[in-house]
Amino acid sequence: MFLRFFKNTVFIGFVFVFSCIGQSQTQKKKADFNNSAKKENLVLGIEQTDVYLPLLKDKKIGVVGNQTSVFSTEKENIHLVDSLLSLKVNISKVFSPEHGFRGTASAGESVDSEIDKKTGLPIISLYGNHKKPTAEDLENVDLLLFDLQDVGLRFYTYISTLHYVMEAAAENDIPVLVLDRPNPNGHYVDGPIMEKEHQSFVGMHPIPVVHGLTIGEYAKMINGEKWLKNEIQADLKVIKMDNYVRGQTYSLPVKPSPNLPNDKSINLYSSLCFFEGTTVNAGRGTDLPFQIFGSPELDTDYFEYSYTPKANEGAKNPKHEGEVCYGKNLQFSAYLEEINLEWLIEAYQHTADQEKFFIPFFEKLAGTSTLRKQIEAGKTAEEIKATWQKGLEEFQQKRKPYLLY
Repeated sequence: MFLRFFKNTVFIGFVFVFSCIGQSQTQKKKADFNNSAKKENLVLGIEQTDVYLPLLKDKKIGVVGNQTSVFSTEKENIHLVDSLLSLKVNISKVFSPEHGFRGTASAGESVDSEIDKKTGLPIISLYGNHKKPTAEDLENVDLLLFDLQDVGLRFYTYISTLHYVMEAAAENDIPVLVLDRPNPNGHYVDGPIMEKEHQSFVGMHPIPVVHGLTIGEYAKMINGEKWLKNEIQADLKVIKMDNYVRGQTYSLPVKPSPNLPNDKSINLYSSLCFFEGTTVNAGRGTDLPFQIFGSPELDTDYFEYSYTPKANEGAKNPKHEGEVCYGKNLQFSAYLEEINLEWLIEAYQHTADQEKFFIPFFEKLAGTSTLRKQIEAGKTAEEIKATWQKGLEEFQQKRKPYLLY
């Protein structure tokens, strides 16, 4: 197969290498991103070169990618841009999402467009005030090749970038080719359905918090449900994976963003991200982002664990920076197969000032105003989740035509 030959011969101009550390769960304190969980026979979309290379021939390609746009050999991770350039594919531009092309910018941090020092290619940032490619951005682009590692949650903004890329492509008659990747949270579907009045960049579509789709399936659903502006549809093709089983364990070879450094943080993210809409710190500014939570306002008699957030690469200005926060360490908690609301509820119930606990951003993350009201009314997690079921059942039916695996 051509790919095998390529892996053994291509010279790599720049690579992203992350160590695979064989540690037990109790030893994990920093990112290890062990590739051992990846099934040996799984073939990613990016690895299907014999399928998609003919589609790129004699075309000027715009790549939508970042540090996750890689495939792994025995020795290293090889970036999509490197592989395409070595194969003489004509890349005219690179588009990058939140966190930038290298994936080091903090959440919400402005990322400027620039020239990539390694390749000389122009990199156009799709974040901040420039979330959607313009007609000018798409000049000298015949096809958009999209390859980002999503984590399967509504408020993770890579699917919002996908929306705007597809919309711009449709408006400018440019085909979109999505290289599919596993969903590390693809083993369940959960959460309230987003209501239109709470639509934002952290929630653009009427889906639950955890949608269970791969990035390729999600692209098909955006198109099929006509969620793009004026119900236009993109000229879309998805390069499927081989031997992918929905819900299979998949350990990412590269962290998808600075504050999701390992499998544990990715698994807990669906539950702990709600704290971003409260006065509670969710581990930003520590070595355990989205694995711990705490606040100076939480009851020290109830919460014994403590930590002090400090500015770091992934959190330039973390919530409660320099203050002692009291809360919980969930680093060794059980693997989640549903959203856990207990932590959010107990933090609310044991905070010094409940009236200040929630901030307006909470509704955008939840996608509804109901969840805050339910927690303030003293509803249990079971009672709250029971109100989600009808919406989840309807969503499961709606997504069926778009499933590829």
